[in-house]
Amino acid sequence: MRTPLRAPRIRRPGRPAAEAGALLLAAAVAFPLYWMVLSAFKPAGEIQSTEPLPWTLHPSLDAFRRVFQQQDFGRYFLNSLFVAGVVVIVSALIAFLAATAVTRFRFRFRTTLLIMFLVAQTVPVEALTIPLFFLMRDVGDAVPGIGLNTLGALILPHLAFSLPFAIWMLRGFVRAVPEALEEAAYLDGASRARFLWQILFPLVFPGLVATSVFSFISTWNDFLFAKSFIISATENSTLPMALLVFFKPDENDWGGIMAASTVMTVPVLVFFVLVQRRLVSGLGGAVKD
Repeated sequence: MRTPLRAPRIRRPGRPAAEAGALLLAAAVAFPLYWMVLSAFKPAGEIQSTEPLPWTLHPSLDAFRRVFQQQDFGRYFLNSLFVAGVVVIVSALIAFLAATAVTRFRFRFRTTLLIMFLVAQTVPVEALTIPLFFLMRDVGDAVPGIGLNTLGALILPHLAFSLPFAIWMLRGFVRAVPEALEEAAYLDGASRARFLWQILFPLVFPGLVATSVFSFISTWNDFLFAKSFIISATENSTLPMALLVFFKPDENDWGGIMAASTVMTVPVLVFFVLVQRRLVSGLGGAVKD
């Protein structure tokens, strides 16, 4: 019995160079993260050395001890987790409903609204910080518990900045669901609400995960809004504000800064690992659209 002949594998001439370039690019992107983690485990003498080495033979946990011994560090962590969690959940629900509305329904100013979503993405955050400061101050006077020095002052701006991108991205997923499926569901007696949550929502869920990752990362790493809107109520500060403790007038505690930054990175990595499968399919659906 003859074994079937395998077709020769054609290797493109430029592929080795492309793979080498991709590896170099990945190494360049990962090197700052490696240096951050390495500095977090280095003893103080090696961090302050004039000839730093890309390794350490004497790893130490002193920097992490100083981080966790800081007063209210755990509270800052919980505040960041709460703000990021609320922004992710609320923005996902609102974006899903809004994307369904602008995709399935025809109404006046629909195109204008979509263009406004795009324009909102082009405005720098720094240009809106001062107007948002006065807005949060006025909102706090009208609605207690949402103004300055509250966690609501961090939640509302992040919702406003994450929703345009999420709505625009979810439009492709809602549009990919054929209208014949919706008509079949109505013929079978399903109400609009049942179709929305039991049929359409699971189909666009990968897109929701993809947008949630961006919302979580931007909210978790926010320093500008936390510094601008939390003025005197330090108990409502978030985790990026904890880094300021290690910046001192005489000498910065770089070990503590790197250790705190490493601790801040862990929840982002955990969240990414938990949703990576949905994230890949969600980004693939967005590219396909």
